[in-house]
Order: sequence, then C-alpha cells, then structure tokens
Amino acid sequence: MENKSWTRIIKTDKNQRSRIAELSVRNKKIVTPLFMPVATQGSVKALSSDDLINVGTQCLLSNTYHLYLRPGLDVLKKFGGLGNFMRYPKAILTDSGGFQVYSLSRLRKITEQGVHFSSHIDGSSHFFTPEKVIDYESAINSDIWTHLDVCVKNPPQYSEAKEALRKTKLWAKRSIDHFKKITQEAEEKPKLMAIIQGSIFKDLRKEAIEYATELGFDGFALGGLSVGESKKEMFETLDYIMENIPKDRPVYFMGLGDPVDIWMATKLGVDMYDCVLPTRNARNGQALTTYGKVYIKNAQYKNDDTVLDNECDCYTCKNYSRSYISHLYKSGELLSHRLLSIHNIRFLLKQTDMMKKAINEDRFDESFNEFLNKYNQK
Repeated sequence: MENKSWTRIIKTDKNQRSRIAELSVRNKKIVTPLFMPVATQGSVKALSSDDLINVGTQCLLSNTYHLYLRPGLDVLKKFGGLGNFMRYPKAILTDSGGFQVYSLSRLRKITEQGVHFSSHIDGSSHFFTPEKVIDYESAINSDIWTHLDVCVKNPPQYSEAKEALRKTKLWAKRSIDHFKKITQEAEEKPKLMAIIQGSIFKDLRKEAIEYATELGFDGFALGGLSVGESKKEMFETLDYIMENIPKDRPVYFMGLGDPVDIWMATKLGVDMYDCVLPTRNARNGQALTTYGKVYIKNAQYKNDDTVLDNECDCYTCKNYSRSYISHLYKSGELLSHRLLSIHNIRFLLKQTDMMKKAINEDRFDESFNEFLNKYNQK
C-alpha cells in the first residue's frame, strides 16, 4: 500500500511535533489538524449537509455498525454510497463498528473468526468478520476505512488487553489482505487505517504500532483512549505512542472532542479527531465559547442580548442572541439544538484553524497558552 502518496507534511512547529499535513484521497483534499463531526447514522444530529458544508467541515465520521443495521447496505449501494445518500460531497471516514458491537449489542461472542452479536434495535443475530467489515465499508463507499478490532472494558487487566491486541492484530492482517484484493482495480482507492490498541500498557502499544507499520497501513487510528482512564494516564500513553509512531502518515485519535484535550494532543503530534461532544452538548444546552462553557438555560441569559461568542463567525453568532437561544431551549424548540450544534462544531473547527496558524508561525505552544488563559476564565 502506498502511504506517502496521500500524506504531505506542510509544516512542523518548532516544538518538533505539532504539524500541518495535507491528505489527498479520491480527489478530495483534507488539511490537518482536523476535527470530524460524527454522522453516526448518516446524519450529524440536527444538521443538514448544507449546514455542515457552510460551517467549514472537511470530513465526517460515520459508523459501519449503525449503517449496516439501518438503512442497510442495499439502500446505500443503490445510492452509490453514503456521500450521495446524504448529499455530502466531501470526505467521509468510517469506523469499523467494533466499539459499538462492544458497547451497544445485548449479546456478543468474540471468536478467532469474528464477533457474533445481537442488534440493539431488534435483537436479531449478526456476525461481523474482518473481511465482511471491509466489504461493508466498500458498500458505504467511504473514503477512509478502519478495520474490525477488539475493545476491552476499562480499566482492563494486562492479560485482557494483551489478548484483545492478539485478536486485533490477526484481524488487521485479514482486513488489509482483503482490502488489497477488493480495491486493486479501483481507479480512486480509499485508504485503510490501522486501529492501534493496547490500553495504557506501553509495550502493547509499541507492539501494535510495529505490527501495523509492518503491514503497511495508510495511517494509524488510536483506539482505547479517552474511555475512562485518567487524563494523566491518557496523555502519558499518548506521548509514548507519538514518540514511537511513524511520522509519514496521519494519526487519528478516536473519540476525542474536548477542546483542551484536542490542543494538547495536537501539541504531541496527533492530526485527526472525532467526537459527538459538540452536538451532544448542544442538545443539553451547552455552548463552547472562547471564554469557556455557557449553559444557555441558566437564568442569567434570559435577557442577555449578546451573542454566544463575540469571537465566533458562525451563522448562530451572526444572527441570534443568548436570550433567544435560551428561550428556544427552555421552550423545547428543536431549533435550539441546530443553532447550538452549528456553533459548537464551528468552535472546534475554528480551534483547528487557530492551530494551523500557530504552527505556520512557529508559536503553537504560545497559542495553546493563550487559548487556555481565555477558555479557563469561566
């Protein structure tokens, strides 16, 4: 597999880790650092594809497990893939569904061949194998794929994490072999990222990195972090990973959405992120702003005629007051979900724009401190 052909390192900060990279996949270009909103079932909750384009997204994440169950692969094949189905013309990355099988299915049994599970929707029985998941992602027609992996409870015993990694490595090999087989004639090939597991155990993380590198994956997706371990454990593990991972292809931190954490992970060299945080928090009435979090249902905003964030350029902040959004939220009006989601996603995307600017100016660490000084005021 060609790794370097799709990744061009544009600039590395003087801290020697934070960087800007351009990824080229199937005639689409993505510039990192990158935040991907989560379109779990072909929709970023409360937002249209036009909303997502207008707010400045470059790439979305969707989920193979959910799309396989609903609407089903036959529907997606009919439309030529998820992008056409949801009318989103930019890049799409698909998670393999391994975490969802672990966290959502009522019954599951992991074997050497794959994982048996029951649908969280209707209890029907299903069987995912590494090869089937690659075929499913082909039907979804996403641009960046990930392979089936084994997730473990947190915190795991060392023996549990080691066994999960053993199976994940076996499945990685089967996945990449099948990926090469079914894409060898494709004119515009998708990319396949390895899932790097190993919990907080450094030797297991190193083993996972070395094996994925040997197999020739197009990038590295970090799983099993930000799942309940302490921040200290998370960043110590991430620091170790980034010291030992190849620098010629992208690194994606799965499920990270807190803005402070994204800044810190980018400081350590991570390129890509996804999380439901901006839209989930929006549905709970929370806005992310330059000067900290705003809980819009609080009484202090009832008559507040200012915008959510006077340093934000989103549709919401150009048009609506805190007072109006507070009224919508307390009245149960769904428009509040949309307006807060637009703002929160734009806020995270703007953070990545600030990171790019800082890296270009060789002042990432200084900009990180400036962000923290403002954000921690509330």
